[in-house]
Amino acid sequence: MSEVHLLVLVHGMWGNPGHLSELNRIMCETHKRKEDEESNGTELEVLLAETNRDESTYDGIDWGGERVAEEVFAEVERFAKEGKKITRFSITGYSLGGLVARYVIGILFQRHFFDDVTPVNFNTIATPHIGLLRYPSFFSSLSHTLGPKLLSRTGEQFYGVDKWSARGRPLLDVMADPDRIFYQALANFQHIRIYANAVNDLTVPYITAAIEAVDPFMEHETNGLKIEFDEKYNPIIKSWSLPATPPAIVKPTFLSREWFANRNARPLFPPPLQFSFPLNIVFFACLPIIIPVVFTMVLVRFSKSARSSRARIRLLEKDESYTGRLVHLLSDVEQDVEDAMGGFMADPNLTPGSTASGEQNFEDQSLQAMQQSPSQYPILTPAQRARIASLNRLPGLRKERVFIDPTRNSHATIICRDVARFPFHKRGEGVIRHWADHFVL
Repeated sequence: MSEVHLLVLVHGMWGNPGHLSELNRIMCETHKRKEDEESNGTELEVLLAETNRDESTYDGIDWGGERVAEEVFAEVERFAKEGKKITRFSITGYSLGGLVARYVIGILFQRHFFDDVTPVNFNTIATPHIGLLRYPSFFSSLSHTLGPKLLSRTGEQFYGVDKWSARGRPLLDVMADPDRIFYQALANFQHIRIYANAVNDLTVPYITAAIEAVDPFMEHETNGLKIEFDEKYNPIIKSWSLPATPPAIVKPTFLSREWFANRNARPLFPPPLQFSFPLNIVFFACLPIIIPVVFTMVLVRFSKSARSSRARIRLLEKDESYTGRLVHLLSDVEQDVEDAMGGFMADPNLTPGSTASGEQNFEDQSLQAMQQSPSQYPILTPAQRARIASLNRLPGLRKERVFIDPTRNSHATIICRDVARFPFHKRGEGVIRHWADHFVL
């Protein structure tokens, strides 16, 4: 019976398997090259999870995880019929998919999947590990008010307002609890590596993607930050340094050539809405009409999707198989066990795990910058700080910072999500090749 190393790829919110096509292509290409050089008799098979896609991603991290786990068990049966056996397992999640991946391995752990399967590589790319962040701004406050309502169960879990466990703890708290199976399953992986956008990720900012309490890249345009890129895997950061004293800030004269050059580096609108003269004049003239119309359409679409999601969830919870789902099993455990870790996960005095060598100075300077310009920095809750502290204690956790600049939003670029429509997404290829080359078969 031939042995199989199964790699599961999980896409993000509103996503579909096509978003991860470049990851699949480059991994298969890299593995084929390695297979030609040396073969250890293990065959790599890639599963692009597809049952939790599009509007199904509204249904929560937990229900998404249940769906993907069922795909994994279906693969086990399929390979068995072909005379193959899964002996090694890896999983990579992008954005929301990283949280789904953490839930999936908890299910696999609970169902004794890893009794005879070795957990090897666990990777996430631009994943909000501590939840979505709140900033001291009107729009951030608005998103924290509307997000849990418009994004259904997933939105509640993103913003930490859900009461997932029987004791009322949010799912992200439970998943970061060392006494729970999600954390224990993750700690069993031989290689844990996360990729985070250092700058320009408007969807999943650095702090939550990198599981850090401070952001040394926040003021990179003005603090004299010097970055050395990995020669082979640009735009991955090899090292960075800050001067002892920040350089003097020289702002370009209004309407000068330098001012326009800086404005053009980061367009206000995405590529489909960037028009040349004279259409750009017409577009800007119509903005007072376009903005409220688009906002209303988006609000209606989100509301309809959220209602459909809540209806699906009610049906799922009425299903006879619900009592065998992980959420139900853990609820029973929560009711029976009053463990001390409940207080641990809500303790604001906890500090993050040890930082990498040479990073403490950057943290000190970042904290100083936060005090000087607090409006630019997120407001971390005690629960989020506790998640940071707990997750940073994972054995062997490695972090890769990605610097894609200038761009309006680097969230899609980091995985080359749609190179055909947006050629600049190709700038993230170095990240994918780093991921594929460091994948342990």
